[in-house]
Amino acid sequence: MTFALSMRALSWLREAVAIFRENGITSLILGGPFHKEEASGCQTSQRNGVRWHEHCMIFSAEHPDKMNAAAGFRWWLAALGVSLATALLVIAPFFRLGNASGHDFGFHVASWLDVAEQWKEGILFPRWTEWANHGFGEPRFIFYPPLSWILGAALSFVVPWNAVPGVFIVLVQTVAGLCSFALGRRFLPMSAAVFGAACYAANPYALLVVYMRSDFAELLACALMPLVALAALQLCGLVENRRSSLPRSMALFAVAFAAVWLSNAPAAVMASYSAALLFAWTAFREKSLRPLWRGAGGLALGFGLTSFYLLPAAFEQRWVNIAQALSPGLQPSENFLYTMISDPEHNAFNSIASSMAILLLAMTGVAGIVAHPGIKQEEESGERKLWSVFLLLSAAAAMLMIRPSSFFWTHLPKLRFVQFPWRWMAVLAVPYAYFSAAAMGRRRMRWIWGVAVMAVICGTATLLVKKAWWDSDDIPDMREAIANDQGFEGTDEYDPSGDDHTNLPEKAPRVQALPPEESEGSAPQTEIHIERWSAEEKILRVTSREPLRVALRLVDYPAWRVEVNGKAVQPEHAETNGEMILELTPGTERITARFARTPDRKLGIAISLLGVLTLLALLNAGGLRLLSASP
Repeated sequence: MTFALSMRALSWLREAVAIFRENGITSLILGGPFHKEEASGCQTSQRNGVRWHEHCMIFSAEHPDKMNAAAGFRWWLAALGVSLATALLVIAPFFRLGNASGHDFGFHVASWLDVAEQWKEGILFPRWTEWANHGFGEPRFIFYPPLSWILGAALSFVVPWNAVPGVFIVLVQTVAGLCSFALGRRFLPMSAAVFGAACYAANPYALLVVYMRSDFAELLACALMPLVALAALQLCGLVENRRSSLPRSMALFAVAFAAVWLSNAPAAVMASYSAALLFAWTAFREKSLRPLWRGAGGLALGFGLTSFYLLPAAFEQRWVNIAQALSPGLQPSENFLYTMISDPEHNAFNSIASSMAILLLAMTGVAGIVAHPGIKQEEESGERKLWSVFLLLSAAAAMLMIRPSSFFWTHLPKLRFVQFPWRWMAVLAVPYAYFSAAAMGRRRMRWIWGVAVMAVICGTATLLVKKAWWDSDDIPDMREAIANDQGFEGTDEYDPSGDDHTNLPEKAPRVQALPPEESEGSAPQTEIHIERWSAEEKILRVTSREPLRVALRLVDYPAWRVEVNGKAVQPEHAETNGEMILELTPGTERITARFARTPDRKLGIAISLLGVLTLLALLNAGGLRLLSASP
């Protein structure tokens, strides 16, 4: 499968090269003019040595209508080819070394394995993680956003399991490049926007996540960040969309914003604050509350679309040990740039992440200076506004990575759950890619900047590949554990309240007969027949001539509804953990345990359905033609 992707990428790359030759990409790198782009209807001007799209820098919506649809499609094909080729280069070490087994590798792979097994059971949208805690389970899928574990599990039905992480990365980083191209093409020459796509697909933070963190969900969320930025710019009025339609702008922002929330919660918190900052800044600059009202509407609709996940995740936090997400070593105060604590491993990684942040800040700053359209221009020019927007986001991201920002981490709602201040590189990477693409428009700097960017990317990748841990046995080991009915370790923050998952046995039968009193020695003779044992439903019959207790390999959680002979019962717990224990009378007892849809989940689904109807109404009001070839 990976070989097929490589061949497809080579084909698209050849097409991209042909397009570049036809449209002057060689002159972009070597310093020549952009003749072909002018010929295609893209008017450019030269200011302070920088060539700018006239239609984009005055924030007009006229240019997309003038662009030839076929030429536009070929540029999208070029961006696809370059993004896919860049993503394949990113995972090139995987072909020789195996999978990069970063900090979160086991967590994500375990989730994919569990979801794939539940799909085979007919559970389309899992909520309970069956094999966590060695088969006792946990409500991981209530709290962890669904897009990444859905994608990872789906890929397992297409490619071998050991290839799933690499293919996941290729797909996500290809999408990252396309999203960056979608942003850059609105303001820059097409060839420069394609260069920006490659820069974003292989930006230093993405490389850190791929090689050392293996946080596949955050990688997916980061891929969508340029799309959120573009949609926010349209919504607040800094960029006009094709039809100058407010409903369409609000709908597109809500979709992009919701997609980030459904990918990774920490990245979504950063996206929320970034969008709010952009809306507030625009309102201040324009001396109008209109951008704030527009932004509030877009954010509200985005939250509405995600309510089927977000509302239960927020409400049911009281049922788990969610505070463990901020246990020692995971608090913002311990993860500012170059912060040292008593854990050597933490310090080693934090030093690497901090160095990546400094590198990304330096590259963004240099590219921003090179791309600056000039401070002597009129204050309300489009170039100055756009440059200021990305400068603001870069400054905010930089500030939040250092200790003086502790006040904000302490008092801003939910910001502390981002955990690691250096995670703001996810936001910083968007201005970095845009400024890098814009810098390629500077005639005297193209060759120098292109070489510098490639040197930084290659050097960063080489360093991280050497520092990474490579292992191809993790996935087979977890698959074998599931096949042997043993499962995998659980997570501290998703452990149900009242349970200590470290006290759960690693090897336990699905059902175990116990004596009627803990002080008694042995259990009575019992016949146990399991009729059904799936992730969300357990049905069994227990026959005994004496009273007894029965322990289910299942931790208690308020969403579980347990019945004995059709009557609801409240399970007891073991002394040291939350394992379900039921008291039974002599005779044959039929036990059922079902994972019910709680009221908060029902309300969340209803709100999301209302959000979808609102979204469709906005798209209809905006006159969006989903099959239109133009943006």
